[in-house]
Amino acid sequence: MGIRVIAALVIISGFVFAPCPAFAQQPKAPKGINSERSLPDRYPYNVKDILKYCEPEKGFWVDLGAGKGQLTIPLVEATDNPVIMVDPNADSLAQGLELAREKRLAHRLSAVVGVAEKLPFPDNSVDLLVSRGSIFFWSDQAKGLQEVYRVLRPGGKAMIGGGAGSGYPKEAVDELIRIRKERLHGDDAEKWQHFVEVRRPEQMHEWAAQAKIPEFEVAGKGAISADDPKVGQGVWLMFTKQK
Repeated sequence: MGIRVIAALVIISGFVFAPCPAFAQQPKAPKGINSERSLPDRYPYNVKDILKYCEPEKGFWVDLGAGKGQLTIPLVEATDNPVIMVDPNADSLAQGLELAREKRLAHRLSAVVGVAEKLPFPDNSVDLLVSRGSIFFWSDQAKGLQEVYRVLRPGGKAMIGGGAGSGYPKEAVDELIRIRKERLHGDDAEKWQHFVEVRRPEQMHEWAAQAKIPEFEVAGKGAISADDPKVGQGVWLMFTKQK
């Protein structure tokens, strides 16, 4: 059984045992979001953008809000670099680790139950932190971003947000946006309007400014636009910790 230690974290056979801080109940996703699952998988396209724009060094990588490892696993497959998944939902993490075992990637994935607002990593320790679809559900976005900046090593990079990826097929992007615009006037319109509102680039700018991130870039024009030439549909916050 492989055992390794990162600061106060003990990693045993893929699991990281650490106290999980309390976290507030987060709003559920709006009705109809599951209908998007019939579209092509977006995560491999996100991985390509992460590698293109972050150009990360091999080392200590973290997927924050990893869920079942939907982004983590293709990131590991594309790079062979180990990744630690962080999420408040232990059941989701367990499912992600099981899928990694099925794909014979278990030796490259670990998981820790935790939240963005209190990351269980030392200062200046993380080479790359990615997070797709998570920040919109954090209890305190500014605090979470401050934590991300704290744990990044000088020169370490973060890419946080959500979207389909710049190479996602146009017909699939068009269908995704059509579905979302239609939902804005459906039974769960209020939640869908909130879904779109928190994914505005202006909102991402505001969170980063509140967190006092010294230098950052926001790419993308939101949940119902694919007009950004860099990342396509969605919105992403990117920054490097200053040396």
